[in-house]
Amino acid sequence: MSIQETIDHTVRGKKVFEDEIEALRTVGANLGKEFCEAVEAMRKAVEGGHKIIVVGVGKSGLVGSKIAATLTSTGAPSVVLDSMNAMHGDLGIVQDGDVCIAMSFSGETAELLTLLPFLKRYDMPIIGMTGKPGSTLGQLSDIVLDTSVEREADPLNLAPTSSSTAMLVMGDALAVALLEARHFTKEDFARSHPGGSLGRALLTRIADIMRKEVAMRPQEATVMDCLVAMTQVRAGACILTCSDGTLSGIFTHGDFARAYQTDPDCGTHSVADYMTRNPVFVQADQLAVAAVKTLRDRRIDDLVVLDAERRPVGLIDTQDLVRLKLI
Repeated sequence: MSIQETIDHTVRGKKVFEDEIEALRTVGANLGKEFCEAVEAMRKAVEGGHKIIVVGVGKSGLVGSKIAATLTSTGAPSVVLDSMNAMHGDLGIVQDGDVCIAMSFSGETAELLTLLPFLKRYDMPIIGMTGKPGSTLGQLSDIVLDTSVEREADPLNLAPTSSSTAMLVMGDALAVALLEARHFTKEDFARSHPGGSLGRALLTRIADIMRKEVAMRPQEATVMDCLVAMTQVRAGACILTCSDGTLSGIFTHGDFARAYQTDPDCGTHSVADYMTRNPVFVQADQLAVAAVKTLRDRRIDDLVVLDAERRPVGLIDTQDLVRLKLI
């Protein structure tokens, strides 16, 4: 392949991006009361213990699967109903009180139109997502979301590109507006994503992940005492305590390196001369996300963990969070 051919492909690729972005701008600018009505219909269904039925055929069906997955992962139970299988028993998944998102860019997809009369027998609103609001789908829908685009991104104006992207983003817009309307939180998200890093950070306590075997010495200890303690537990920091056992400071390998550069005999000196007094800390009963945020915001590598009496009970190292896939 010549350089010229590569350049031509890049030009075409960029044109597709530009065309689809422009199409999205147009669809977004046309959002109005129908969008608000759709979000409210979905909110009432979900808060009433019901679900969202997503139905589509072909590319619309594939986009619908992604929309249903996004809605479910953000706390709005959703299922994909196959148009063909619905006519042979799967219609039993539909109940009064649900809400249906029916998707077809042309609004004239035969399989979908065959199913719609049966869906309308249920006490549920039909949200039609189509590029032809005046189509049969538009006429049979209670709420119509217009995803019309001027043209597709392919030069033949045939392949579903801009139109399918418009439907996909409309689905994202519905999901995000719905989660905000329902006051969906990070904690809610974590409950349905326990395997992800956010889920682990929001559902795990600091006490469960902290290093319990730590280097700890009284604040009167020497630098060498602290280095020995750090070596014994293979840690990069030593916690210093007051006479009553509460936190006094922290001494790290970085502190030692800086001290040694100015005084090679610093090992015999009191660590109190070099330690960081009143260091940043977290409580053992806090969620792990607090440690993730503190380490990131303060740009430190080691974080002291205290109990309710302000006594050190552990240490969190940035590497631990990476190993546990919390960041």
